[in-house]
Amino acid sequence: MARARRKGTKKQPEPKEVVYEPVVVPADPYAEFADREWSFAWLPDDEPEVVDEGALHALVKSWRHGRATRSIGDVFQDAYIALFSVLMIGAMIVNVIVGSQTQSAACDTAACLNGRLLVPWGMFFAIAALTVSTARLFGPVLASAAEGFWLMEAPIGRKRILRGRLWAVVVGALVVAGLVAAGVAGIAGDPPVVVGAWAAASGLVAAGLVAWSAWEQSFERVRPLRVAQAVLAAVAALVLGLMVAVAGGWVHVEPPAWLGLVPWALAGVGAVMAVGFAVGAHRRLDGFARGRLTSGGSLVSGLQGAMFGLDLGLARDILVDREAIERGHVKPVPGRGSGVGALVWRDAQRLARFPRPLLGLAGAMLAPYASDAIGLALLTPFLSAVALMFALVPTLGALRVLSRSTGLARTLPFSTAELRTACFTVSAVLAGVWALATVPAFLGVTGGLERHPVEAIAVAMACGFGGLLGAVRWQTAKPVNFAVPMMATTAGAVPPTLIFNLLRGFDVAALVTAPILLNANPMWGVGIGIVLLLILRAGFNMEEMSEQAKEQQKQLDAEKAARKR
Repeated sequence: MARARRKGTKKQPEPKEVVYEPVVVPADPYAEFADREWSFAWLPDDEPEVVDEGALHALVKSWRHGRATRSIGDVFQDAYIALFSVLMIGAMIVNVIVGSQTQSAACDTAACLNGRLLVPWGMFFAIAALTVSTARLFGPVLASAAEGFWLMEAPIGRKRILRGRLWAVVVGALVVAGLVAAGVAGIAGDPPVVVGAWAAASGLVAAGLVAWSAWEQSFERVRPLRVAQAVLAAVAALVLGLMVAVAGGWVHVEPPAWLGLVPWALAGVGAVMAVGFAVGAHRRLDGFARGRLTSGGSLVSGLQGAMFGLDLGLARDILVDREAIERGHVKPVPGRGSGVGALVWRDAQRLARFPRPLLGLAGAMLAPYASDAIGLALLTPFLSAVALMFALVPTLGALRVLSRSTGLARTLPFSTAELRTACFTVSAVLAGVWALATVPAFLGVTGGLERHPVEAIAVAMACGFGGLLGAVRWQTAKPVNFAVPMMATTAGAVPPTLIFNLLRGFDVAALVTAPILLNANPMWGVGIGIVLLLILRAGFNMEEMSEQAKEQQKQLDAEKAARKR
């Protein structure tokens, strides 16, 4: 008899039986191909579809033109402004040349005249060195990143796309180099026939060097260009030094009668180089490496972006970055000292590791001698200060970094004045060496304006201050602030500080040397330099000053609270 269940108890559920299903292992999808012999399958013998490079390029051009945002009236207005600007600037240049020739008429001694004959020679080799350097840096044939991605990867020839750029850069070098050489020869006081000869020689040789650079670019060779650049720069420096020695009467040189035919011979050699290497590079345009083409295009895009803000310092930073990438790496060296002395030692180590800026300093030392030698004694102080400014800019890399990276500067336990003083100490020493080396030039040893020794020392010091402070101003200048109220112009809204970007550095050099140019006591220039040195050293960063004011207010509030207790 079954036992009766208690009242209120629930029936327990019976456990379910667990059923284990077998695991199905998927079959190998490649099992049926295990014993198969694999071989290369050749493509069919059908001819590939022919692509017209010109049609593809026209398609890209039509796509761009179909999305134009400017009317024909805007184009004519811009053309009118550009033409007016060219005429105005050209008139100013012609006025400067005529005035310089009038001033150089005082150069009537045999030594001064013989020294002036060497000015076009030095400029010729300087233009050639600059041409090779620029061509090596940019390409000279280049393409944008978009063209490298879309066009260079397509199964088409590159000759139809690149040939216009090759010939454009060759002709551009011819025109620009010829105009620069003609302007310098005209300022030096040469007759029109000599000016035309050196303009033709410089322009055609520059075009030939650009064509040769394009030829070397097709083979991915850079070392010959570096060697040529170094040789041409060394010859330019030697010619400039010889010009100073001849004008000063230290070396007596009698120019031969056939010397006037040399520029025309150089022009012929340049024409042969331009045509020969340009034709050779044109035939090898299909073999230009895409990486080299787009590398130059990206560099141009970066520089174009910097020039939109008229920031020459940013443009130089881009070039320095490209040069550092090409160099690769350096061997690290431990520093020495503590405090701000460690920063000074780092600058000295950087200069010893990479002493190229010293070559620029040596060239800046020759600037006052050369200016006096060609009869430009009145402009010698300003030109000397500007030359020193360009020579000292590469030595202020640490100042540039700490001025633009305020977060990095705040991590160091120093004030702005201490940081800036430490960062331009080495440059100040170099400026002092430059001033000592240029005292004889301001004494008038090269036939220029003669001064009393004390006055010459004061002029050298003022020019040294102008060059140093101009370089500091160049490197510490802040970028353009586009958040401020804009100024309405025909080119659109422009920040007020944008138009002053091109004058940074030059304004300080002009301000320090203004008393000398106005025939006042040069000690006024030294005094102005000392005042500007204190201003640039302090920095007057408004953010930092506001933070210091807040910190001082907090300390004052804490002291008041402590007194109330």
